[in-house]
Amino acid sequence: MGKNWEEIAEKIIKKETAVVERNKGKIPYTAKNHVFDDRSDKKDICWWTNGFYGGTLWQLYNATKNDLFKDCAVELENKMDACFMDYNGMDHDAGFRWLPTSVANYRLFQEKESKNRALLAAANLAGRFNLNGNFIRAWNDWGDDRDTTGWAIIDCMMNLPLLYWASKELGDPRFKAIAVAHADTAMKNFIREDGSVRHIVGFDPATGEYDRDYGGQGYGEGSSWTRGQTWALYGFTLSYIHTGEKRYLETAIKVADRFAERIPENGLIPVDFDQPAEPAYIDSTAAAIASCGFIELAKVLGENKASGGSAASDGEALSKKYLAAAEKMLSALDELDCDYNPDHDELLTRCTAAYHDKDHEFPIIYGDYYYIEAIWKLTGRELFIW
Repeated sequence: MGKNWEEIAEKIIKKETAVVERNKGKIPYTAKNHVFDDRSDKKDICWWTNGFYGGTLWQLYNATKNDLFKDCAVELENKMDACFMDYNGMDHDAGFRWLPTSVANYRLFQEKESKNRALLAAANLAGRFNLNGNFIRAWNDWGDDRDTTGWAIIDCMMNLPLLYWASKELGDPRFKAIAVAHADTAMKNFIREDGSVRHIVGFDPATGEYDRDYGGQGYGEGSSWTRGQTWALYGFTLSYIHTGEKRYLETAIKVADRFAERIPENGLIPVDFDQPAEPAYIDSTAAAIASCGFIELAKVLGENKASGGSAASDGEALSKKYLAAAEKMLSALDELDCDYNPDHDELLTRCTAAYHDKDHEFPIIYGDYYYIEAIWKLTGRELFIW
C-alpha cells in the first residue's frame, strides 16, 4: 500500500505552524538541541542558504493562506536587502537566495519591490559570466592562497532559473543567453560519460580552457557526490522546462538514470555514492532534492510521451520509474529521518554539508525546504518558484 502523502502534508503544516510562530524574525541554517540558529545578523546575512526558509514560508502560505507565513517571509526578504551592499557576499547562489524569496513573493502578489530585488540579483549573477569560457564564476576569492577566478560549480545549474525568469520578465534575451551558455558548458565539462557529476571545474579565466576538476564537497576527485548529482538532475530538468532544448532533457535523464540505479535498498542517500562503507554518512538533503528533480522530470516525460534520447523508448515508462524513485526516497525520509514533533524546529535530522567536514548528519534548512517542496508536488500544493 502506498504512502498517504496528504496525511504527511497535514503533519508538516501542523508542525511548521508551531515552528514558525516561535521563530519569527530568524533566518535559520541549522538547529542545535532542536532550536533553530539565526543567520540574519550582519556577519551572516549573505550566507548562501538564507533564501530557503523564505521558500518554506511561501510554500506553507500557498498551501494554507495563513498570513503568519506571509508576514514572516516578507520580513526575511526585507532583511536580505543588506546583501546588495556587500560585494563579497554576492556570488553564484543568487538564485538560491532570491528565487524562494523575492520571485516567490512577486509570483503571488506582483510586489514591485520584490521584482526589483530579483532583477538586481539576476543582473549581479549575469555579471559573473566569463565570456572567455562561457561559465558563471562560482565564488569570490576567499582570502587564502586559492585563486577561484576560473572556478565554476554544478550547484549553479539550480541558480540559472533566476536568469530565465529575468529574461522573460524583461523581454530581454541576454539573461537567457547567459544561462544557456553556462548550461552548455556544464553539460560538456561537468557530466561524466557514466552520468555521474563533477562538483568543481576550474577553467583558465583568460582563455576559457578547461584546467582540472576538484573533489569539492564529495569524497574525492572522481567520486560521485550525491548532492552534486541532484543539482544536475533537477537543474538540467529546469533548463529544459525553461528553454525546450532537448539536449538538457537528455542530460537530465542521463544523470537521473545513474542516480536511480544507485539508490540503496533502504532509500537513504549517502553523502557520496563512492564513499567507503564505513562510516556510512547520510545526506538527507540529497534525497529530498533528488526527489524534487525526479518528480519534475517524471512530469515532463509523462507529458511528452518521449524518451528524450534515453536508451528507453517509452517516456511514460521512464516517468513511472522516476516517480517511483522519488517516492521510495521520500518514504524513507518520512519513516527514518523526519522529526514531526512540533516542539522541535528541524524536520530532517541527518543532513551533511560535505563529506570531509567535521560534523555530519545534522539538520540543514534546505533539506527541510526540498522535502516540503517534494511533498507539495505530490499533493498539488506547490508554488513553483524555479
